Amino acid sequence: MLSGKVAMITGASSGIGAAAARLFAEEGAAVVLMARREDRLKEIADQIVANGGRALAAPGDVVFAEDVRRVVEAALERFGRLDVAFNNAGWGTVGTDLHETDDAVFEQVMDVNVRGTWNCLRHQLPAMFPSGEGAVVNTASTAGVVATVAGAPYVAAKHAVIGMTKAAAAQYGDRGIRVNSLVVGSTRTELLDGALETHPHLQEVFVSRQIQKRMAAPEEVAHAALWLSSPRASFVTGAAMAVDGGRTAV
Repeated sequence: MLSGKVAMITGASSGIGAAAARLFAEEGAAVVLMARREDRLKEIADQIVANGGRALAAPGDVVFAEDVRRVVEAALERFGRLDVAFNNAGWGTVGTDLHETDDAVFEQVMDVNVRGTWNCLRHQLPAMFPSGEGAVVNTASTAGVVATVAGAPYVAAKHAVIGMTKAAAAQYGDRGIRVNSLVVGSTRTELLDGALETHPHLQEVFVSRQIQKRMAAPEEVAHAALWLSSPRASFVTGAAMAVDGGRTAV
């Protein structure tokens, strides 16, 4: 589905990002992996190369525009182009009321989710101009559509990601670039597992409102990102596609 393409994936050291790295590579893409944990990135990239794929570990933090610029330039230098971007890096909290949330938490949530997506789009989109086409997928959340048990900053941040996605889709459609977001439901990632360790009672909350009474595996979300990134989704842009077990359907 991505034969001959070059894909940049953020938050690629674990969870959905790591699953997408392996899947995109299996589907023919050269993958450029960005996250803060260099050792984990290198391990995943080495696995992909050992299996016959093409991968570049490019550590960095999406909060810093210079880091994103450097990773995009590394993709262009190594592989000559950028066709796909899966902006998956994110961070949030649960279980704290708005009035009890520290300013530092608000700032970190907004920095990673909103500023991080902003930084990625600003550098990725121009890199796609020369080919006259491209596909970007931003990881949002059910918290970007409805209020959830996530903290208020996370709900606000993921609403912003969906809005930014729609704005980018409208502005760059005439350049052949599609921009979509994933409305992701409860998924077994390090972030969610950490929340459950602190708040075990949320296990039931995370699945009780879904039609499918379970959490997603990271690979299930990665497959949705793959489809949106591929030519098979050629007439899809500006969408917020639910991968949430039916959470936002009821």
